[in-house]
Amino acid sequence: MTGKELALDGEAEQDEADTAPAKEQKAGTNWWAEVKGILWLVLAVFAFQSLIAKPFYIPSESMLPDLLVGDRLVVTKYPYGWSFASPIFHLMPHIKGRLFGHMPKRGDIVIVTPPGKKEDYIKRVIGLPGDRLQVKDGVVILNGVPVKRSPIHYRDMPVDDNSTCDPIQYPNARQMGPNGKMVCHLPIVTETLPNGRQYDTVELGYSDGDNYGPITVPKDDVFLMGDNRDRSADSRFPLFEEGLGGPVPWEYLGGRAEFITFSLDGSATWNPLSWFGDFRGGRVGLSLHPKQTKTR
Repeated sequence: MTGKELALDGEAEQDEADTAPAKEQKAGTNWWAEVKGILWLVLAVFAFQSLIAKPFYIPSESMLPDLLVGDRLVVTKYPYGWSFASPIFHLMPHIKGRLFGHMPKRGDIVIVTPPGKKEDYIKRVIGLPGDRLQVKDGVVILNGVPVKRSPIHYRDMPVDDNSTCDPIQYPNARQMGPNGKMVCHLPIVTETLPNGRQYDTVELGYSDGDNYGPITVPKDDVFLMGDNRDRSADSRFPLFEEGLGGPVPWEYLGGRAEFITFSLDGSATWNPLSWFGDFRGGRVGLSLHPKQTKTR
């Protein structure tokens, strides 16, 4: 073998030695890089849901007739600015005020964290700072003027595993619908606020919340009520009765409800084939902004 051939053979051996570690390195997994990627993803989701928008699940019937148990919503975090209640999991201590704060409008549906609690409620904004507010015989009176109410009319709500129309809560409301299925025949009153925003409420007759006040809503506070007026623990009730304890400081608002993403009737079981039948039809994309009517 000539010297030239020996040199070429040596170079080939050296090239194989140089590439061997690289091949071995590619075969392994960089676990630290994987962990960092997951951490960044978790932080991005946390930031998005704390600052921009988050999903919300309706656990109770306090906002009937428009919100049902099993509805999934999108709640935006930025419309009123940010406060200690904005981050998910409620990790921050109480801090007064809001960053880039804006007062909500009458009629907005908001999520609120009651003082001293870690769970979110969902209610409607009725009173704003400076309002003289009273509830008399079930009629909301704002600044001496009763909120406009329609005559009682009825809405038939489908009965399912999530909306059972409990006979104790809704006496005589369970009825057979025209299609042969059970419905909850609810008495409805449509309210129109002074700004022209309009929404439906459930009117079941006398309840403990039918008379309240009068009070003046303090500065930077809001007065919140559920649409299911006779079955809602809200600003009319003290904290020890699971209410909101009166008007709520605006920093306790966590965001504004925007629209329904989907809704489940609670019929699903462990069998995946039952999951498709669990979806309620006709609720995807429903806006949660109240209808706007003309004002004088």
